[in-house]
Amino acid sequence: MSTGELYIGDMDGLGITLAINALKAIAFVCDILTFPFYLLLQRPWKTRALSRKIKAIIVAAETDDPKCDVSIDIDGKSYTNNNQGHQQLPPPPPPKVSKEAVPISKDTKSITYRSVAKAGDVHVEILRENVDTLAKVFNYVSKKYANKRCLGTREIKAEEDELQPNGRVFKKYDLGDYIWKTFAEVYVLATNFGKGLRELGNSPKKSIVIFAESREEWMIAAQGLFQQNIPVVTIYATLGDDAIAHGINETEVTTVITSFSLMPKFKNILHKTPNVSTVIYMEDQLKKLDHNGYKENVEIFKFSEVIQKGSTSKIENNPPRTDDIAIIMYTSGSTGVPKGVILLHCNLISTLKQFCDAVKIYHTDVLIGFLPLAHVFELLVESLCLLVGVPIGYSSALTMLDSSSKIKKGTKGDASVLQPTCMTSVPLILDRISKGIQEKVSKSSPIAKAVFKFAYDYKLRWIRRGYQTPLIDRLIFRKVRELVGGRVRLVVSGGAPLSPDTHEQIKVCLCVQVIQGYGLTETTSCAVVMDSDDMSVGRAGAPTTLCDVKLVNWDEGNYRISDKPYPRGEVVIGGDHVSPGYYKLPEKTKDDFFEADGKRWFKTGDICEMHEDGSMKIIDRKKDLVKLQAGEYVSLGKVETELKTCPIVDNICVYGDSSKHYCVALVVPNQSHLIELAAKVGITEKSFEELCSLPEMEKAVLKELEEHGRKCKLEKFEIPAAVKLVKEVWSPDMGLVTAAFKLKRKDIQERYQHEINRMYAS
Repeated sequence: MSTGELYIGDMDGLGITLAINALKAIAFVCDILTFPFYLLLQRPWKTRALSRKIKAIIVAAETDDPKCDVSIDIDGKSYTNNNQGHQQLPPPPPPKVSKEAVPISKDTKSITYRSVAKAGDVHVEILRENVDTLAKVFNYVSKKYANKRCLGTREIKAEEDELQPNGRVFKKYDLGDYIWKTFAEVYVLATNFGKGLRELGNSPKKSIVIFAESREEWMIAAQGLFQQNIPVVTIYATLGDDAIAHGINETEVTTVITSFSLMPKFKNILHKTPNVSTVIYMEDQLKKLDHNGYKENVEIFKFSEVIQKGSTSKIENNPPRTDDIAIIMYTSGSTGVPKGVILLHCNLISTLKQFCDAVKIYHTDVLIGFLPLAHVFELLVESLCLLVGVPIGYSSALTMLDSSSKIKKGTKGDASVLQPTCMTSVPLILDRISKGIQEKVSKSSPIAKAVFKFAYDYKLRWIRRGYQTPLIDRLIFRKVRELVGGRVRLVVSGGAPLSPDTHEQIKVCLCVQVIQGYGLTETTSCAVVMDSDDMSVGRAGAPTTLCDVKLVNWDEGNYRISDKPYPRGEVVIGGDHVSPGYYKLPEKTKDDFFEADGKRWFKTGDICEMHEDGSMKIIDRKKDLVKLQAGEYVSLGKVETELKTCPIVDNICVYGDSSKHYCVALVVPNQSHLIELAAKVGITEKSFEELCSLPEMEKAVLKELEEHGRKCKLEKFEIPAAVKLVKEVWSPDMGLVTAAFKLKRKDIQERYQHEINRMYAS
């Protein structure tokens, strides 16, 4: 039952205490009676052992001094690098006998970790069948799973007006069931779409942009392009007009594939993209496109028209090679001009192999797809599902839940109808679910809140011991779980770090396994993934099967491999999944990528610590670039440069926590302007120091920064949501700025950590 149904009448504090004590007593008796059965059935000692197992070990080390010996202990045996700067150690032993590998030498400047896991069945099958491009992947699965459900879209019967209690009228959908296409049907549609593009004059290796929200036509279009060896240029649907135009113009595309809902936006962008001569749009189920107002000499085709052209075409497929470009994926661009990351077919296949080994997905699973396919994380997870024959039902934030804004009252959201078993997410969405649960509980009766808290604490205590709690799940958390359809067993989180509290609450309340990973567009979304047996929270996971993770000393930030209790350093990722570089940015590519030890490597700029079992925890970022919880990048230096031009600011340090969705700022205010601002809000006869301590002045300064930030055309997420007024002026003598008065971020953060915590808590 839900928290709202737990209400049994008004009770005073004593009554609630007695009731909860009685519940505890009943639970205690049940625990005694059922413990032997649960012990034998669930075997928690095995669960705990699997969680603690070694997941990666050190396989290489490098020193500054080539004369220095590096001694590393692996599985009880000592390996010494004698008078060489770099030592490649023996392959890791089997997982069952692996143990922690510790660099003994203080002179070590980098260490390389590698997974001890073995290639799984799907990985081996891909190798055996010589599946080395995305075109071959879909050719293979379309035969293997020909008659199985592949892609599904929910039918929209009508759009109706719904009167709200406040008198307003909202547009709501009258939705039907999911309509499915089989793997064989999708293959035919994709093949015909690719041939139709060729009929329109698009040639192999000449890029085409997909600028659309996630839907089945997106995947069909991409598969059709792969069949013809036409690179897919992906651009976020949420980018600004200039960023979208930049990606289109830089890749010199002449054809853009978009959707009906984005056509009005693209109508304005067309004037900034002189090369575009063809626009193909994915149709709406109800509405027709108004062709008026579009730029002359631009041909507009329906998605279905292109498929029809291809169905009668005599053009043969033009399959790509493994080293051909599959995707040019543009970043979000919130830090300036978006960069296009080049991804080859071999990069994508490498990640698919590693994801197969890291994430347990079964033929009986169903994925709900709603994150942007223009994001490498979602694209690779959906590609993994297709590879193992898992159907994908598409959704959106407008229709996903029963309470979503486009769902008509009394009807079901997509999750309730689809009943998925797997879903991808970003931390921001999981945080919203978590806060929604907390809000619902807080509005329930006192006894309901007390019972929920008891059940939560009870379950958390037992799952930490390695047990499951099926009775509590059914009685207390069933209604919570039904928010996302009632059958979800696996949530894969990526795009930003997931806070430990949210991770734990989602596991408990939704009764699901939550796996998070770490990767970048430059590494084709792959680097480390949590082990499916890992019971911990707050860690990104261990290196995947074909990935090497190197930790490199960052002396400037005081992070070193020799740090105790855990080695710390910058994360550098190596493997076949590492991109060849940035599109038309050779200097930037040279700065961030390099070749060594027969591998391609990418310098992430992220700082991590590596735990004894080979799992990684991200703890800092080398550059002043922060990715917020929703995946938006914030360039702290850029924001500070703009906000320093505000009269109220003498100096400012912006701080962003990757587990939050907003920034905060430490502000050294201009004394005279602060006093003037205080007078405007009615505060007089206060000293500068007193003004800096007043919450009213913090709010007033924050309002000034918000107005100034908008004038400077900063994005909403770039403008700090809270400020702390600092009384002292930062100087080199204080150690908070350099001699050139550049901010020393780490020192500032350490000095004002309490204030930063207070701002986020508020």
